[in-house]
Amino acid sequence: MIARFVIVATALAACKTAVAQTRAAGSTLELIGPAGQNRMLSASDLGAMRSVDTTVSSHNVHGRYRGVPLADLLRLVGRPSGDSLRGAALGQEVLVEASDNYRVVFAPAELDSGFTDKVVILAYAKDGSPLDSSEGPFRVIAPGEKRPARWVRGVVRIRLRVASP
Repeated sequence: MIARFVIVATALAACKTAVAQTRAAGSTLELIGPAGQNRMLSASDLGAMRSVDTTVSSHNVHGRYRGVPLADLLRLVGRPSGDSLRGAALGQEVLVEASDNYRVVFAPAELDSGFTDKVVILAYAKDGSPLDSSEGPFRVIAPGEKRPARWVRGVVRIRLRVASP
């Protein structure tokens, strides 16, 4: 009886991993720049980019996440960086949108290594596996924040735009 339980539990775990990998492989992220630049990225596109790992524990979010720095993603749609991030460029905002319509905003300076040592990532994996359906396929992780309110699950779109007056 115990052997059957172990076999069934192992099979269920393998199915869960396969479903998560299939979902992640078929998922896309839309990036939109301030001048209308538009890029669609797949999970495999993100996996081919420079990635970072971070271990977090805040409220109900725990684990080792792997993902692409948001700053790197936004460069694909015209994000200014370094010495170019000044003046009007500081009047932009980064809007992160989830599949459930949850939305949060970051300032460009919060993502730029010239302003901060913190690295906000768009995670695509947790503890060595693709994110499951409760978190993914993509999730923002902002290490160092006391509350994970901006750690958006199910990210589908990221917009760099001029902040509203």
